[in-house]
Amino acid sequence: MSRAINIKATKDHVIATCAKRKVPISAIEALLSGGTRVVMNNADDTALIAKAYGSKVITGTVTRTPTRMGML
Repeated sequence: MSRAINIKATKDHVIATCAKRKVPISAIEALLSGGTRVVMNNADDTALIAKAYGSKVITGTVTRTPTRMGML
């Protein structure tokens, strides 16, 4: 399992859920297509959060926020 997971929830909700379960977040970003992409430190933590969100886990293609501008 990957350390990254896409969830149909707000960034704040994902942060609160991870904090409640004492799961550290490596990276987090809002998705342009809706929802949140979150990366945990290990696959076990990712599995724990995936189980917590159940059907809210996004399995299809998502549109991520661009992190780099083109060459200037």
